[in-house]
Amino acid sequence: MQDMIRSGRWPVGDRIPPEPELVAHFGVGRNTIREAVRALEHSGMLVPRRGDGTYVRSRNVLAAAIERCLPGPAHLELLEARRAVEAQAAASAAERATPEQIAALRACLAEAEHALSRTDVASYAQADIAFHASLVDASGNTLLVELYGGIVEVMQRMHASIVDASVTDGRHPQGHRELVDAIEAGDPGAARAAVHSYLDEARRGLT
Repeated sequence: MQDMIRSGRWPVGDRIPPEPELVAHFGVGRNTIREAVRALEHSGMLVPRRGDGTYVRSRNVLAAAIERCLPGPAHLELLEARRAVEAQAAASAAERATPEQIAALRACLAEAEHALSRTDVASYAQADIAFHASLVDASGNTLLVELYGGIVEVMQRMHASIVDASVTDGRHPQGHRELVDAIEAGDPGAARAAVHSYLDEARRGLT
């Protein structure tokens, strides 16, 4: 069941199949299904709605844990966590990224800038999230990728307000293009500095 959620076959926000279908699909007893559902509810991946069934809340166990730990909107705390993960990911990407991964980063960056040129902030936010997720993927560190998966889900719920604070005059926050250039040049120090630049700019917009 966790694999069904993580793969997106059961999308976030959708109701999972009723118990009899789950029993038939997995070939186990009702008690086993109920225990599995309770475990996933406890982890935060599923949420019950009385009289309406059980819904997918999160694709990542860490996302639910992060949200439980964060007080209120906690934008600054999220930015600090991103700073720690993305700076290390950027340094690692400068040492390990493939030409294909660098091209993917440039494609995400171009899509984000194009969305801004159309004043399409919603599309910009999605492209920007894709950019940062691609950055962490390029680190080649599977644990960082897993950790960032939880952060990304929380970002998707908070990102609109962060974007509103950090994007001014239709301009992409400084540091993104410099980051890709540093990765392509194989310069870990410059890659870290670029991450600090765009997250510091976002922080200033929130304070």
